[in-house]
Amino acid sequence: MIETIGTGLTVFLLLFTLLALGVWVPIAMIAASYVALMVFTTVPPGSVLATATWGASTEWSLAALPLFIWMGEILYRSRVSDDLFLGLSPWLQRVPGRLVHVNVLGSGLFAAVSGSSAATCATIGKISLPELRQRGYSDNIVIGSLAGSSTVGFLIPPSIILIVYGVAVEESIARLFLAGILPGIMMLFLFMGYVALWASLNPSQMPAADPVMDFRSRVRASQRLLPVLALIVCVIGSIYAGFASPTDAAAVGVALALLLSWVRGDLTAEAFGVGLMSAVKTACMIATIVVSAAFLTATMGYTGIPRDLATWVGGLELDRGFLILALTLIFLLLGCFLDGISIVLLTAAIILPIIEQAGIDLIWFGIYLVLVVEISQITPPIGFNLFVLQSLTGRDILSVAKAALPFFFVLLIGLALVSIFPGIVTWLPTVLTAR
Repeated sequence: MIETIGTGLTVFLLLFTLLALGVWVPIAMIAASYVALMVFTTVPPGSVLATATWGASTEWSLAALPLFIWMGEILYRSRVSDDLFLGLSPWLQRVPGRLVHVNVLGSGLFAAVSGSSAATCATIGKISLPELRQRGYSDNIVIGSLAGSSTVGFLIPPSIILIVYGVAVEESIARLFLAGILPGIMMLFLFMGYVALWASLNPSQMPAADPVMDFRSRVRASQRLLPVLALIVCVIGSIYAGFASPTDAAAVGVALALLLSWVRGDLTAEAFGVGLMSAVKTACMIATIVVSAAFLTATMGYTGIPRDLATWVGGLELDRGFLILALTLIFLLLGCFLDGISIVLLTAAIILPIIEQAGIDLIWFGIYLVLVVEISQITPPIGFNLFVLQSLTGRDILSVAKAALPFFFVLLIGLALVSIFPGIVTWLPTVLTAR
């Protein structure tokens, strides 16, 4: 066991040294894996690299990834995003916090068609920030609610990170999507609850209410939401109705997003080209990390670190609560330095044997892991959503992080709830897949 610990420490010290020096994540993973195979095994590193990367790059489930990313890019550049604000705002005039809830609900709706936390944050932020600032809402609650609620882009299906996790652990992506629905809705209610509480405690920082629209006018304004809702139903509904796999549904989503953008007059040649190129760049970045993580996973297998570590942890006889608490602290620490997808793929090879040894459901663990990754999105210094909001607001990263701090604790509450009541995650996929 001492030899295994020494091997593991050597590999990860090398890995994190390379990351600290600014080496790209996939290159750092490949370099650390290559050295580990050369030093600690007799396996030819070149053969393992070729086999692992080929196997990971030809995984059919990954085909859904660039398609969902492209769908989000198309909608990001269309007026559909503006309709979210105009369709939701008339219904929130009498709710404590009023239009700040547009950030939360708009993020939930856009997350259901984009699958990306950063894209959700950028899209909803570009719409709501100027509008809410102009109406006199406090910058802190506006920025904080954007930072927190946009993280549900990782949780509400179709989620890019759930696709990556499903591929990494060979779990059903459709079941993972189902598992993310109730926790995603729960997080939206928790965010809205905090906004309402803050508004009730700080009435002096809330602007005067706009005139309340009559019911007929609100219904008329809500018609703007119909295209987005129809897209969500077609994409998600086709998966759960059994008409399409996640990959097929992603292709349907792209086709419908292009059609919707064209009908509304937003599909120009320039918008099409820019959106496609942005999607290609993002998808290639993620795919490169997936491939390099596959090499790291194979390396861990040859060194025997996961097996020995799982045996050791099993021998400690930690109960489920202490194990989850320890993993949470580890993931939050990693979240200070790595993006979410890197965290998932970097730790899969080591953590999953421990999870299986402890008898923890992999579907539940996937949602738990996504919630921890969501927290990392608003954790300095590498909180991607903080950087997005910094560019949108012009404020320094520390003030943006301070505004997001209450929502950090709201996310921790959500994490605690799914840990105490795992049925929040497992009930829906169990019920619907049992039929």
